[in-house]
Amino acid sequence: MSPTMPVPAATQAPTHLLYLHGFRSSPHSFKARLLHAWLDEHARAVHWWCPQLPPSPRAAFELLERGLAGWPRDAMAVVGSSLGGFYAMVLAERLGCPAVLLNPAVEPARDLAAYVGELRAYHDASVTLQWLPEALDELRALAPARITRPERCFAVIAKGDELLDWREMAAHCAGAQILLLEGSDHALSDFAQHLPAVLRFLRLGDREPVKT
Repeated sequence: MSPTMPVPAATQAPTHLLYLHGFRSSPHSFKARLLHAWLDEHARAVHWWCPQLPPSPRAAFELLERGLAGWPRDAMAVVGSSLGGFYAMVLAERLGCPAVLLNPAVEPARDLAAYVGELRAYHDASVTLQWLPEALDELRALAPARITRPERCFAVIAKGDELLDWREMAAHCAGAQILLLEGSDHALSDFAQHLPAVLRFLRLGDREPVKT
């Protein structure tokens, strides 16, 4: 498996784009800000939504269901990072939309079991969140058994991910277009280099991203 030029999953660019941040993260994620900056510069007509997700997966999906109620299913796409990548896989199965998965968590209930308790938010140390044991059951209830339409998914997976096993991510995304990075890290600190590939997949262009 090696980096490949992604072929767009849809015949048109999305008019609505959802970004889902990762565990303990926020809309201040640098990947979200980078993508939003590019849209603001080159594609202002695209409706952007990057909500602050509550810790509870059930509550997060209640929020998303309300917010996405009026979105066009045939003209929307979702981008998700880590736990947000897991959520993006669930939404792609439910809504039939294209999904970009950035180092997606594929077994979040297992991987996040060790974090039960009170946690600090990454982007604001004054903010705490409660990661409760029942959240693990909520994740299990969401889990899609598999990606049934891998052609509508594009995964960016880093071999250098220090938190998630890249082999497990790649196996779960089998059949999808995969950009497999030899290095990088869980946060995809070099995301600016890979944003053009994400944009091509979404049919949003192949110009260089705005530097922020």
